[in-house]
Amino acid sequence: QVQLVESGGGLVQVGGSLRLSCAASGNGFSFNGMGWYRQAPGKQRELVARITGLSYTYYPNSVKGRFTISRDNAKNTVYLQMNSLKPEETAVYYCNTFPTANNLWGQGTQVTVSS
Repeated sequence: QVQLVESGGGLVQVGGSLRLSCAASGNGFSFNGMGWYRQAPGKQRELVARITGLSYTYYPNSVKGRFTISRDNAKNTVYLQMNSLKPEETAVYYCNTFPTANNLWGQGTQVTVSS
């Protein structure tokens, strides 16, 4: 059974940084396009970064220049470096494939940006 496990969240002050990790495990997982998503209370889940199998990246304007997605294929792990965090970016952060697979949503990792 394939699983994605997120870690690295926590409480950080405005302007601070965090590095999230997403480890994939299980047989038969095709570790190609991956994405990081977030869901704030009362809001829809949104994409914040994605990376292809060849490590091409995409970011929405809201995080461009501050967030960096990367991957280590040998470790089946995807990372999200987040800098200059804002209070409105408080959310649960998830990883999933891109496009998403419903059966791969995990527990996520909480990021709280304190002002």
